[in-house]
Amino acid sequence: MKWLTAEQALKSLGVRPQTLYANVSRGRIRAKPDPADVRRSLYNGNDIARLAERRAGRRPAETVAAQAIGWGEPVLASGISTIANGRLWYRGRDAIALAESATLEEVAGHLWQTSPVRLHAGAKAARMPMSGTPIGRLLAAAAERAALDPPSRGRAPAVLKAEAETLFDTLLSASLGTVTGRLDLPVHTRLATAWRKPRAEDILRRTLVLLADHELNASTFAVRVAASTGASLSAGLLVGLATLSGPLHGGASRALSSLFAAARRAGADAAVRDWIARGEPLPAFGHPLYPQGDPRAVALMRHCKLSGMVQAVRTAAEDLTGEPPNVDFALAAVADSYALPRDAPFVMFALSRSVGWIAHALEQTATGQLIRPRARYVGPALAKESP
Repeated sequence: MKWLTAEQALKSLGVRPQTLYANVSRGRIRAKPDPADVRRSLYNGNDIARLAERRAGRRPAETVAAQAIGWGEPVLASGISTIANGRLWYRGRDAIALAESATLEEVAGHLWQTSPVRLHAGAKAARMPMSGTPIGRLLAAAAERAALDPPSRGRAPAVLKAEAETLFDTLLSASLGTVTGRLDLPVHTRLATAWRKPRAEDILRRTLVLLADHELNASTFAVRVAASTGASLSAGLLVGLATLSGPLHGGASRALSSLFAAARRAGADAAVRDWIARGEPLPAFGHPLYPQGDPRAVALMRHCKLSGMVQAVRTAAEDLTGEPPNVDFALAAVADSYALPRDAPFVMFALSRSVGWIAHALEQTATGQLIRPRARYVGPALAKESP
């Protein structure tokens, strides 16, 4: 991502400084402090280019669509969550503030627009496969449910929300590989109990709340596409989990584990420098939607003590890239601080985000609209028809 100085941004836009600053305050242009001089700001080049095109005249529909897909403008309406003023909001409520006391169950009720929500229905958990990795068990559990559950189209919202409760419990039991213990406990307590980390109970609660939704990320958009066809909630979550398994989405925690391992062997500064020298993007630092820093990461790391190695990696990465850590780094930091299982970051992400996926599936189903983008053809020239 290219960042421009104020002078470069003003030249590209052909506007006065007041107009540039107004666009920043309205969220149309992302800005961040200049690492070389904190008194100055840098401005997102993609945002500048998009606004410059607008000023030059109406953009073709295909240009609008292409830019919207790549961290651009909204591609569909949603009342579930948004990122504005550098903060994450769940149906108008600040997610950081909610994380101070709310549980994932309460957030689910807020996002699903129903209360109370029971994420421990236990109706079908006993059938879940219990072997393999957490991601394998999650995918298998969702696939089994998808083969049995009826389509969502034409079913009442109350019925779908009741089904969502049992679906979540299916995924929770599958991720832990067990259905033992009290099923009536909150999700964060069940995780802390299963992992035998009672001291981590509160930080797990905070983490689950802050990861519940994040607008139209790749997995959420995939869930909405599936839901728009009338597919079952479980089929939608299967799509979401499959998308989350990709290295550019839910795989950041695995990449960060490799970076931490290298830091333990060679030292943080050497590990970070070697990673960058290989031409690989540094995982878990910077976020296009939070040029000033990911507030979720700040909120989580405020409540966990970073080990010397993790803090050293953070410092080295910030010094070399000028980018602050994002929530993926915070997840890894939490797991390291509380000695959680290796797969804990992915499990927390998948379970928490399932609540948001369900909210989006419910919202999309209610619209009754099919999501069907058009492609911009760039293949061989079309053959001419014979006379």
